[in-house]
Amino acid sequence: MFDDRRDAGIKLAESLDKYRESKALVLAIPRGGVEVGCQVAAYLDADFSLLITRKLPFPDNPEAGFGAIAEDGSLFLFRDATMWLSQDLIDRIVEEQSAEIRRRIGILRKGKPLPEIRDRTVILVDDGLAMGSTMRASIMLCKKEKAAMIVVAVPVAGREVAEDIGKMVDDLVVLDTPGNFMAVAQVYRNWYDVSDKEVLEIMEKGCL
Repeated sequence: MFDDRRDAGIKLAESLDKYRESKALVLAIPRGGVEVGCQVAAYLDADFSLLITRKLPFPDNPEAGFGAIAEDGSLFLFRDATMWLSQDLIDRIVEEQSAEIRRRIGILRKGKPLPEIRDRTVILVDDGLAMGSTMRASIMLCKKEKAAMIVVAVPVAGREVAEDIGKMVDDLVVLDTPGNFMAVAQVYRNWYDVSDKEVLEIMEKGCL
């Protein structure tokens, strides 16, 4: 169990010690991954930014998703899940989430572009992997941008998802893969939805 995202970030950072001299770029997936990623970046003395990626939610069950889209348009879809949706509906949901990505870039990253990714070691951080769709879209973006090495680092993940993600990247660091994994929240004592305001506070104050 982790006390909260800060605690998870501190523990995750220690497991990434081998990257302290790599001049890595840590990219956190908002909003839940920001505190975790900030702690990692502070420990590694690495550059830090946000990679804006959004889950594509089912219309009748927003908590579940059929894929994700990254800020450059990289699109990941679970093919089995999309069989039940029309292309028009998929396109509408993609546009809705693309609009939210643009909003978050403007607010959370103050409209700034992503740092240079090409030829760098990029460490992608989130507070956990459930289905892993947003992480997969983020990986696709980093591959398109020609990252030299892609590392995924999360406090918790389901075993099958971790195995799938591991095949997509150069290194995968996961602190816990519970056998009865149901949701990311189950390994956090203090779990809540992170707000835009909290993300901005973390980005402005840095990590202590």
